Amino acid sequence: MANTKHIYLTGFRGTGKTSVGALLARSLGRTVIDLDGVVTANAGKSISEIFQDGGEVAFRDLESDALASVSETENAVISLGGGAILRAGNRAIIRSTGVCVWLDCDAETIAHRLQQDDVSLEQRPALTELDELQEIRELLNVRDPLYQEAADHRLDTAGKTIEQVGDLVIEWLRGNASV
Repeated sequence: MANTKHIYLTGFRGTGKTSVGALLARSLGRTVIDLDGVVTANAGKSISEIFQDGGEVAFRDLESDALASVSETENAVISLGGGAILRAGNRAIIRSTGVCVWLDCDAETIAHRLQQDDVSLEQRPALTELDELQEIRELLNVRDPLYQEAADHRLDTAGKTIEQVGDLVIEWLRGNASV
């Protein structure tokens, strides 16, 4: 497996992108980049504060700028924010600078994982007026076709440990000579 492209992880929040990204980076000897972390570092604010001050559009602008910047680095594992695929320009960057693995699972599993994650509850703003499960379902209906468009490979993470998901990603990568 040659180190010639980025490995992007996409999917809804709670699907394991950050945890699997860190594991993959260690296993593959690559740098790990968490795009949400880059956005908050660049803005000097939490995601909730960015949304509070400028709304989702301001956050998505910062996210697009961060993606453009990190895509110019060398051979990283990049964990994308769950909505990074919403903009066509972002999907084009992802497709042209690496391979993308879509970490997917059902809405109920996502809701359960998010309820167990204090950081997510504290730092991630609601994006609709719906209850959590309905919001997840609604957003997945919009995002799933975009995840599909951006992804080279889809992996269901429900019922799997981070290590199992990491192993499955590595197995797929080994079969993909362009990575």
